[in-house]
Amino acid sequence: MKLSLTLSVILVLAIINHNCAQSEVLFNGVELQDSFQSAKAKMEPFAEKLEIFEIENPTFPLSKNLETHLVLQNYKSGYGTISELVFTFADDKLVYIQAFGNAVESITAKRKDTAQTYMSYEFYPNDGIVTKPSEDKVWILSKEAMHPNLFTWDNPYLPSNRELKKAHNPSARIPDFIKMGGNLEQLKPNLESESVFTTSMELDGSDPNAQLQIDCFGVEYGGFPRKFEARFGDGKLNVLWILTGKGEEDRIRQKLISEYGPVIFKDDTWEVFNNWQVILRKDKPEVLVLTEELAAFYKKDFFKQ
Repeated sequence: MKLSLTLSVILVLAIINHNCAQSEVLFNGVELQDSFQSAKAKMEPFAEKLEIFEIENPTFPLSKNLETHLVLQNYKSGYGTISELVFTFADDKLVYIQAFGNAVESITAKRKDTAQTYMSYEFYPNDGIVTKPSEDKVWILSKEAMHPNLFTWDNPYLPSNRELKKAHNPSARIPDFIKMGGNLEQLKPNLESESVFTTSMELDGSDPNAQLQIDCFGVEYGGFPRKFEARFGDGKLNVLWILTGKGEEDRIRQKLISEYGPVIFKDDTWEVFNNWQVILRKDKPEVLVLTEELAAFYKKDFFKQ
């Protein structure tokens, strides 16, 4: 098995096997999916400082109506004092944690399992934990947060990130460096430069239109860094999947309408834009982008239009 394929397997396992056991130990009984008030009550006695940020117009991918960030400093966890912590709640459910400063040591030192390593990241898939030891950062993610790969996002409410707060491009326009139908050799340098990192894997042959997939992590789209899955057939980019969050579905829809005009086809699973080349998927939160030729094929053979 190639190293690039190993990372994809790790992330799949993180979604399948994810549980809350580790965060229960670390954060005095706090579990992913806890409500804001429940988590706050459990954590407040152990923090030197606590701040609350409520966002009136949510941009976090998992939030539909409500986005809240609970920030703690010098938090006494079960295994050491962590300098900075941020707990993010989507519609009053804890779905994302980021830690910085004595974070890797406090959160992983007592673990008995071995991390799966790729580049500068280490993964503990059974608990949804991702670490970046070189920067002493840790993310703990719900399975919903793992889907758009939110470990490539640094929460701007973490104290050390505030001076570096970045304005994300809110557009749902397909980025200019993505050239559907473009040549692999020409596109690969741009895919790499626009990503935090990339991995490549050969596909299993079940898709007759693609033989190679390049996974691009941390690419800006619709106001957040997320994962792009670029698929190449015969050396040409013909399919692109952009991973999103269910909570932002209507925001992505409105952005697509603003960019490409009204929906031209709709059913329970799909909403189609831009002459069948841009498609919003609803059963699994993603945006699908196709070449003109493949869009015509999907329209006729898949959508029966």
